[in-house]
Amino acid sequence: MLDYFDLESKLSQEERLIRDEARKFVDERVRPDIAEHYEEGTFPKDIITEMGEMGFYAPNLDGYDLPNVSETAYGLLMQELEACDSGLRSMASVQGALVMYPIHAFGSDAQKDEWLPKLGSGEAVGCFGLTEPEHGSNPSAMETRAEADEDGYVLNGSKTWITNSPISDVAVVWARDTSDPDTPVRGFLVETDRDGVTTNKIDEKISLRASITGEIGLNNVWVPEENILPNVEGMKGPLACLTQARYGIAWGAIGAARDSFETAREYTTDRDQFGGPIARFQMQQDKLAEMATQITLGQLLAYRLAELKESGEMRPQHVSMAKRNNVRMARNQSRIAREMLGGNGITLDYSPMRHMVNMETVYTYEGTHDIHTLIIGEDLTGIPAYNPD
Repeated sequence: MLDYFDLESKLSQEERLIRDEARKFVDERVRPDIAEHYEEGTFPKDIITEMGEMGFYAPNLDGYDLPNVSETAYGLLMQELEACDSGLRSMASVQGALVMYPIHAFGSDAQKDEWLPKLGSGEAVGCFGLTEPEHGSNPSAMETRAEADEDGYVLNGSKTWITNSPISDVAVVWARDTSDPDTPVRGFLVETDRDGVTTNKIDEKISLRASITGEIGLNNVWVPEENILPNVEGMKGPLACLTQARYGIAWGAIGAARDSFETAREYTTDRDQFGGPIARFQMQQDKLAEMATQITLGQLLAYRLAELKESGEMRPQHVSMAKRNNVRMARNQSRIAREMLGGNGITLDYSPMRHMVNMETVYTYEGTHDIHTLIIGEDLTGIPAYNPD
């Protein structure tokens, strides 16, 4: 696999093992059928517990039988999953970074004891409820409300574009606590079998088809007070979760780009036209050289990001730059790989166009490309361009 600057030579034995085991799992258990799942709009649910057994959910967290691997190892895992399909990485990323992480970071001991072992093993599936029909890039304007009622809260509102929601056992729902005069944003653990909860599936997607996406409807849903995440208040809670997820995306996108590159390189060296392989032509070599360069730049960014995260020096703005750059890179390079395959490239026999279409979703979710641009711009100038005030 493409590693032009030999970055993987610095990996520890554990990091190599995680990379190799993830690649083997994907090649043997997922890749043979992923194009069919993409075409049918389904996710291979039979592998959810297998992924748990492999330690794919929040392996960079500690305690509760979680592996506590390095941030580089976690990134390599996300890369291998997305090299197969973004839907596979999304499932693991949501389960780990957006559900297990907030419970681990902000939950009570009882919440951790109840949910982390089940989520880590894949016995239970979780989802993250932040985005609403009218509030995507500005989640602080959320309309979902929680009102104190006896020994608990009553939740009303709706969330949309929620990965895993139709198959989830628990949702981490962010809502405004209207019982408090300041209406702070609070996190609630909402079991999806509670009265008033609906998790309708969103069908007819063109992108990220091998992923189960849905809504969360909350109609007078009562949850006990012990379901509140007690150790966080305000938007710093959900934003901290998004930083964790975006870190995994910055690595995962490299996997999609790398798989597209390897497919194009193999195709052009095997495809004969005009008396020889088309890889001998200057135009093809120019494209391969540029693809390899852009992927390598993304790898360098991801490896440095892992170092910053490991040392506690990573800032959300660092993650914004890495997510913004690497997803754009994967979006562009998968398109170039597709064109190198000619007419064959539009079929599901080859992965680049599937990656290309998936990247349209990844380009938009977990903060759109434009929003990450403005986050970096504010960091560089001190002026928030997205705030009219």
